[in-house]
Amino acid sequence: MSKKKLGFALCGSFCTFREVIDELEKLTDTYDITPIMSYNASTLDTRFGRALDFIEELERICGHHVIQTIQDAEPIGPKGMFDLLVVAPCTGNTLAKLASSITDTPVTMAVKSHLRGAKPVLLAVSTNDALSGSAKNLGALLN
Repeated sequence: MSKKKLGFALCGSFCTFREVIDELEKLTDTYDITPIMSYNASTLDTRFGRALDFIEELERICGHHVIQTIQDAEPIGPKGMFDLLVVAPCTGNTLAKLASSITDTPVTMAVKSHLRGAKPVLLAVSTNDALSGSAKNLGALLN
């Protein structure tokens, strides 16, 4: 039996990366996972770790190259690459972009492209504003 295909996108909530990657590792027995990273997630070194180290770890765990460009994310929908697309962590910034149909990162393109095929997207919101500024965007995306 073949594994379900999961796209797993990370945005720049760097403090959550270790926890997210630990959970992601548990999913590899059940899913064939392709990692996707926003520009910030894939390029910025922070006090939580080096971007290249996270990329290498994701590729080792998942067995696929990280999608890091808009061009590489665009075929996700037309090719029906995933059964489910998860965005975890989904920052308030990405949430706002998705609610406003802004497609300027690999993650926002991945979501837009995946939704073209009417397939499910799961957003795991991670925002410092306790949803005070992000709640309206979350509400807009409930459709």
